[in-house]
Amino acid sequence: MFDLNRRFEPGTLQAKVQARTSHAMKRGAIHTIRTRFELVEQGGVNFLIRIVSNLARKVQTDTDQRRPSKAPDMKDPFLPYDQDLFVADISDTHVCLLNKFNVLDHHILMVTRSFQEQESTLTLSDIEAVLLCLAEFDGLAFYNAGEAAGASQRHKHLQMVPLPLTAEVSQLPIEPLLNTARFEGAMGWVPGLPFSHVVVRMDPEWIVSPLRWAQELLEQYLHMLRTVGLSGGETGGKVMIPGPYNFLVTRQWMLLVPRSTECFEGISVNALGFAGGFLVKDQSQLDLLKRCGPMTALQRVAMC
Repeated sequence: MFDLNRRFEPGTLQAKVQARTSHAMKRGAIHTIRTRFELVEQGGVNFLIRIVSNLARKVQTDTDQRRPSKAPDMKDPFLPYDQDLFVADISDTHVCLLNKFNVLDHHILMVTRSFQEQESTLTLSDIEAVLLCLAEFDGLAFYNAGEAAGASQRHKHLQMVPLPLTAEVSQLPIEPLLNTARFEGAMGWVPGLPFSHVVVRMDPEWIVSPLRWAQELLEQYLHMLRTVGLSGGETGGKVMIPGPYNFLVTRQWMLLVPRSTECFEGISVNALGFAGGFLVKDQSQLDLLKRCGPMTALQRVAMC
């Protein structure tokens, strides 16, 4: 029976994303950033580096959106959101939108209906939104918690990209390393990752019955925050701000990485970096990553 807390009909989200993408392209509402890619190996990971030529427009948009909310000309792109980017209602608390500036096809956002700070701890409704979308099609969901973690604007939103990231690469670049994780109870770490992190295996039941198991995943997420020295949740009715971090979720695993800064030598790094994917704006930035190494870049923007 259709669950009233789940607005889109189960099994329909992927088709809705594809149909809305076609609509948005015809309307000029979506701006795809064309790229080529190269693989750069370091530390047992074949990092997927995408090189773009028309990033300047997005950089300017991101800069504008980072202005403090008290600024009179501050614009929240999600209040109201562009109707041409609307995919579906996920729940009473979240909507699914297309990413206006997409590098990967069918990149979606899970956005809170009301304004919440991007730095705030994820809630049960956030986790429900992630699981409901992951149940629809295989993907990488992620959360950039704060500007230092690569968030481009302040209104709370999670993101998801379909897998694989490209037809030429069948798995996420980081996954061979994650397969070497060592566990103490539910919490694990990867010997080959030279920065603070924690990894947790996903239970397949969490995807099969997302609304039933969302609370369990939320508790694991909060445990992950505590494991890396970040506090989260609510205290005295107030939502705690744990500090910047990236949170990545697939159908197989979750990874959480505390952050120290957004950029490595001018290259912005968000959660996709810790999945093994970088976006650089020109050949000089690509050459820099080749010289220094992508894993070194991750180490520099994470916490050691």
